Order: sequence, then C-alpha cells, then structure tokens
Amino acid sequence: GPDAPYGIDALRGVEIAIADRGKLLNHPIELVQEDDLCSAEGGKAAAERLTQNPNVIGVIGATCSSASETAAKVLTEAGMVLISPSSSAASLTSAESHQQGFLRTIQNDKSQAKMVAEFAFTALGARTMATIHDGTPYSNELQAEACAIFKALGGKCVASYHLKSGTNPQDALSHVRLFDPEVLYYPLYTTDGVAVPKQPAAAGLENAALISSDGLLSSDFVSLTEGFSEGMYISGPSVLKIEPSFYEKYEARYGEKPIAVYAAQAYDAAMMLFNAIEVAAKTTGRDIYLPRQNVLAALYATRDYQGLSGILTCSPLGDCATPNVVVYQVRGLEFKPIYP
Repeated sequence: GPDAPYGIDALRGVEIAIADRGKLLNHPIELVQEDDLCSAEGGKAAAERLTQNPNVIGVIGATCSSASETAAKVLTEAGMVLISPSSSAASLTSAESHQQGFLRTIQNDKSQAKMVAEFAFTALGARTMATIHDGTPYSNELQAEACAIFKALGGKCVASYHLKSGTNPQDALSHVRLFDPEVLYYPLYTTDGVAVPKQPAAAGLENAALISSDGLLSSDFVSLTEGFSEGMYISGPSVLKIEPSFYEKYEARYGEKPIAVYAAQAYDAAMMLFNAIEVAAKTTGRDIYLPRQNVLAALYATRDYQGLSGILTCSPLGDCATPNVVVYQVRGLEFKPIYP
C-alpha cells in the first residue's frame, strides 16, 4: 500500500545482511516474507501465518507500530521472537504492555518526541503547538509525548485533533486554525501525511511551521508533495554516521538510493538474530538444536554490539538502540539534516 517504501527498505536491509553473512551454522539462510499491511489486522494475520512454519527461527518486523503490537503478542505466545527495525511507539517497550518476544533496533519514540519538542521550542522559538494524529499507537503516543515535553519547556499545546485515516484533513486544519498555532505537528503515515501539507494555506495556516516524523521520511512522500512540502521539518533516525559502503551496496543491488531510513536498522536486526542463533545452537553429531527460548535469551544478552545504525545494547524491555534522532528539512526531493 502507500506505506510500502518503509517495509521494502527494511526488507532490502535484511537481504543485504543475508548476502553479507552467507551461511549460518553451515546452512543457507532462507528468507520468508509476509506483508503486515501497516495495520493491526495485517500484523496479526502475518504473524499467525509465520507461526505455522516450523522452520522460522525469528522474525524481522513489523513495519508499523500498530502491526508490531498485534504481531508481537502472537509470536510471543508461540515462543518466537520479533525484532522491529521501524516500530518506534513507546508502548511497545513499556513495562505495562511489552511482549517478551519483542525487541527493536529503532529508537523509542520518547527520544523522537523530545527532539521534536526541543526543536520547536528552542530552534524555532515557538511557544504554541497544535497536533493532528490518527489514533494509532505511533501517531497518538508521539504527539502526546511531544506535547508533554513542549509544555515542560514552557510552551503550550493549544489543540489536538484525531483525524480518521483516509478522510479529508480539511476539518482538522480548520479546527486547528481557530487556535492560531505557531507549529503544527502531525506524525502521520503516507496517505494522510501527503494530504495535510497541500491545504494549510487554504486553511489559514500558512504561517505555521509544519513538523512531522519518520512516518513520512520516504522518497514517496517528497515526490507526492513536491512544492507543497518544501521547507517543512521531519524528525527521524540519523543516517549521517552510517558507513558509506552500505549505501554503495544498496544502490548497486537495487539501482536506487535508499527509499526510506530503515535499511540499516533492519540489517542490524538480522545480524543480531544470526548472532543469537549461533550462540543458542546446540550440535550433536550432524544434528542442530535451536531452543527458541535460548535464541531469545541470547538476543537480550546483546551488549555493545557495533551495528550500522549505532551501538546496540538490549534492555530487559526490548529497547536495543541508542537514540540517534535528528530533524530534517525538505528541500526539493531531499531531506537535509539541520538539527541538532
């Protein structure tokens, strides 16, 4: 669907990891694919299909937080592991709702919300913010946390609007306009995120700074909003410190530059899984045994692993990434890192 670039980008990272690793325990690595549809229903269905395959040792995904929320429950109950390179909702690794089988190599959204709030308050000098969200864990939690931090800094969140995904955002923008915010923050996915920047001027919000987050950090977004999104800001994982040779491999293999920002995190997730399998494996003659709980324990034991995306150390609640968030500005068809 419209959010396919994020999943495809991550899939490519896994494929490059498999190519780099070669064999595992002297066996070829077979990749099985399912589409999570960036939805709770899709994540659950994909996970259920994977649990029926006795050869699946671990799963990389899901793409979206709403899909990971349901997939993690299904896979945990089956004694399997799910490592997401892109599901950043804070609730996925909270003490109240964490599923034991879930880990991630992307940052927790608490760090992204902090970056957005500090950028709006400090760099832009804004004191009023309005938000639009779609009710999903990623969108709703991110805007709520950003507002809380913005308020703590001395700003004021003047309005929050729940936009039903797929509907015209005109009513949302008209509502927000009543509060005349200096910043409009809308962490949405592609369908709704593309619609919003095309209408602020018509809604009387031409003076509000537009900020979104990594749900729109893809080549599709800038191509679909060219001219409308110019100058807006988007937070997301930094790509500045990733080894250039990885991008050379990516472009040589797929004939284009990365279409999103999750390939490195997916590469790291796959390599973490491969390492855990090697640690957990028990061999008896020609036979290899892989107790699933041993694989999970080996993943949680990951410490100071030098990944492409940064140093990875997994917490008891599944957060493995060191926060590495920046703010980009849309300039033409490019995302230019500008803060901090």
